[in-house]
Amino acid sequence: MNNIAAQQLAANKQYTQIIYILQLVSLIFGITSIIGVVMNYVKLSEVRGTFLESHFRWQIRTFWFVLLWTVIGGILTMVGIGVLILLAVAVWYIYRAVKGLNALSTNRPMYI
Repeated sequence: MNNIAAQQLAANKQYTQIIYILQLVSLIFGITSIIGVVMNYVKLSEVRGTFLESHFRWQIRTFWFVLLWTVIGGILTMVGIGVLILLAVAVWYIYRAVKGLNALSTNRPMYI
């Protein structure tokens, strides 16, 4: 790998790390996960063919599943079970972000 390619990979790795952080921060502020997924879609073609592509797909899937289950949980809060769903979603979201950050720090792809 030449120097320019190595620098680009390092920059994209940092970009990927920022998206994981945005996901975690969204547990407090909410909107940052939307920013993160937009960032994923913007750079997806640039990371294609690298181990970072698997991280982007992991992050994108995490976002959409969390959105889906948050909506379901929000609707079901009227009957009580929604709170449990929302709690489970939050735990799963943290797990996915931490697992992704851990794999990213050791340059391992995410297996979906």
